[in-house]
Amino acid sequence: MPTVLRLQGFRFFFYSNEGNPLEPAHIHIFKAGAEAKFWLSPDVQ
Repeated sequence: MPTVLRLQGFRFFFYSNEGNPLEPAHIHIFKAGAEAKFWLSPDVQ
């Protein structure tokens, strides 16, 4: 899982080829044992 950014204890990363079928483009954010997922569409294309 490539890390895109580390900022103030947050780690922004993604998994390649995630899901079956593939999920829309999104980013995972991890800090202190908790994880969130944010979809990039429709704003980022």
